[in-house]
Amino acid sequence: MATTGTPTGLAQGSRTRGGIGESTLRPDATLKVTGEFAYSSDMWHEDMLWGHTLRSTVAHAEIRSLDIAEALATPGVHAVLTYDDLPADVKHYGLEIRDTPVLAHGKVRHHGEPVALVAADHPETARRAAAKIRVEYAELPLITDEESATAPGAVLVHEGRDDHHSGHVPHPNILHRQPIVRGDAAKAAERADVVVRGEYVFGMQDQAFLGPESGLAVPTDDGGVELYVATQWLHSDLRQIAPVLGLPEDRVRMTLSGVGGAFGGREDLSMQIHACLLALRTGRPVKMVYNRFESFFGHVHRHPARLTYEHGATRDGRLTHVRCRIVLDGGAYASASPAVVGNASSLGVGPYAVDDVEIEAIALYTNNPPCGAMRGFGAVQACFAYEAQMDRLAAALGMDPVEFRQLNAMEQGTIMPTGQRVDSPAPVAELLRRVKARPLPPERQWESAGGDADVRALPGGLSNTTHGEGVVRGVGYAVGIKNVGFSEGFDDYSTARVRMEVVGGVPVATVHTAMAEVGQGGVTVHAQIARTELGVAHVTIQPADTRVGSAGSTSASRQTYVTGGAIRNTCEAVREKVLDLGRRRFGSYHPAWATAELLLEGGKVVTDGGEVLADLADVLGDEAVDIEREWRHRPTEPFDRTTGQGNGHVQYSFAAHRAVVEVDTELGLVKVVELACAQDVGKALNPLSVVGQIQGGTTQGLGIAVMEEILVDPATAKVRNPSFTDYLIPTILDTPAIPVEVLELADDHAPYGLRGVGEAPTLSSTPAVLAAIRAATGLELNRTPVRPEHLTGTS
Repeated sequence: MATTGTPTGLAQGSRTRGGIGESTLRPDATLKVTGEFAYSSDMWHEDMLWGHTLRSTVAHAEIRSLDIAEALATPGVHAVLTYDDLPADVKHYGLEIRDTPVLAHGKVRHHGEPVALVAADHPETARRAAAKIRVEYAELPLITDEESATAPGAVLVHEGRDDHHSGHVPHPNILHRQPIVRGDAAKAAERADVVVRGEYVFGMQDQAFLGPESGLAVPTDDGGVELYVATQWLHSDLRQIAPVLGLPEDRVRMTLSGVGGAFGGREDLSMQIHACLLALRTGRPVKMVYNRFESFFGHVHRHPARLTYEHGATRDGRLTHVRCRIVLDGGAYASASPAVVGNASSLGVGPYAVDDVEIEAIALYTNNPPCGAMRGFGAVQACFAYEAQMDRLAAALGMDPVEFRQLNAMEQGTIMPTGQRVDSPAPVAELLRRVKARPLPPERQWESAGGDADVRALPGGLSNTTHGEGVVRGVGYAVGIKNVGFSEGFDDYSTARVRMEVVGGVPVATVHTAMAEVGQGGVTVHAQIARTELGVAHVTIQPADTRVGSAGSTSASRQTYVTGGAIRNTCEAVREKVLDLGRRRFGSYHPAWATAELLLEGGKVVTDGGEVLADLADVLGDEAVDIEREWRHRPTEPFDRTTGQGNGHVQYSFAAHRAVVEVDTELGLVKVVELACAQDVGKALNPLSVVGQIQGGTTQGLGIAVMEEILVDPATAKVRNPSFTDYLIPTILDTPAIPVEVLELADDHAPYGLRGVGEAPTLSSTPAVLAAIRAATGLELNRTPVRPEHLTGTS
């Protein structure tokens, strides 16, 4: 291989294929659709044991006694652990507030809280042994809502709070409070010709990922542990796990295993610490896999909410003010509730220009199931309510609901209720125009030419409950705003390591990050970025682990922006070093090495005019260029605790939906016929993947609109439907046509001008479906999900 002298074998450069802007094949796609992809639950070790968790059967109680003797004596059992067996002084963990016990001690605070662990040589043995553990509970009064949480003399879910929010809330059972005050809403209300008020209820939604919580912990010779796990944030897990194990972080080595979906539900720990504890106690690898029932207790859910809104407008349709109060049920432990409160409050007005705003958002500590991150993260609940308000206000004014929204739509330069200026495109009115301009789907599609009904197109579908009698069509619209990335002053960064070398005579780039691939397609985009920046066809994506610096969480629509930005930044550094190599080796042979703008394209070094100077293989020779860099987006700042003012978000994303539904008003059955979406994505790095994300987010929004809800018994705080038999999610037969129109209006502050995609469509799809059902039935429908009894008046 030539490394010095005149470059040989040069040909005119060609564009590198598979770069950004193309719909390249996902590297994991074929394995997943053929069933050959290895998920975390598929992991195996020859001498492994199986772990199982004993969980509380009551929601709030003192633990009077705990007897493990019979379980420990069970043949095949290798260990039974309780709180007293924890090896370190640190016995709690948490994303922001360390309030969650590894195992319950003295008290349980929610139904399904982990109490003890068992390791055995067979999963059934572990399960049966756990059932032999005797726990005596003395039940305590339940805190289940704001009234019981803040009543005089209310039992405290957490006694002696000393977290950084505790001094800023009016009651210890209020986890976090964030007001937003701008202008003078009371005075502005006097100018309003029309005022509408509404109270709204948003149900608890589950992420319903198909791959259950699972992982494999393997003890190492140095007294540490290797953990292979499905998660959303390796380094956050590491930060919480190591102190509980009493180990330095470098002796807890984490590797991402195959993740079967996440949607926020894997941002908190589930079985990670438990598997490690059992592995270190037994000296054997330990595998833990939750079944579906346990999965409902093993992760957080979307916060249920009660929202009270007041909107005012002048007769010509201009918004005068918005006042609202948002109460989020955080459940027994903090999880991500403070950040969810920040999003709900700061985005609580929606994508509209309003000068006078008064908002209060709080999260409660209760004995209900813990709630935390889920796609949309606080903005979903608010969007459901403010969009219902916009429809009601438009009706009161006698205006078209889309035109009313367009009249009040924010745009670039609008000042948010937090005082932050929107400094990139905000095409709210245009998105609404596009979904409204789409032709409507034909009516009565269930009627074929022969007159026979295709029941799949009817409300009720294959249950064959109606043949079209009493079916009414409705059309509804909604638009939403979602922040992208971590906010409120969080140090949001990612790390990328990129290596470029010649392998088998071909230049190859290797990209290594700790980004969790949870199905969003990040590994595809990362390879596209490397091809674009380094001009090579062959890119290898290394498995995500903690040998490289943190990539942050795969959440908040941030990974393409932040980890993609880190890869681009590192690739630029690699490219400069490669060009320096070329200048040293070949600079004397062509003046362009010193004078021209040089690029890497098609495996060659070329000038910006397209002239080829050298093959990359010749430039690199036997050398490898290996660089690791951190990259950060623009800084944000915390919201003021009194006024909520501050530049809290780095970017905003926008999506609009038009829903077309057909409702059997006699039976209360709903068929969503079409759910069209228009969304600005800044720059579509992988157009097909972008459409897939929009359709997926839209479908989750459809789910909470008409079927998805975790039901918690208010008398016991126990989950009533922890199964996919009773917790319903949309199937392919429930999912309508979802035509997508993508706008690409670049955000100049973001890599490639891109905008986070995954969450925005989850916001506006829900209120669009509700608006369409209201249009069909004339009912108010102020809660979600809508059930048949709400439509028939039999609830």
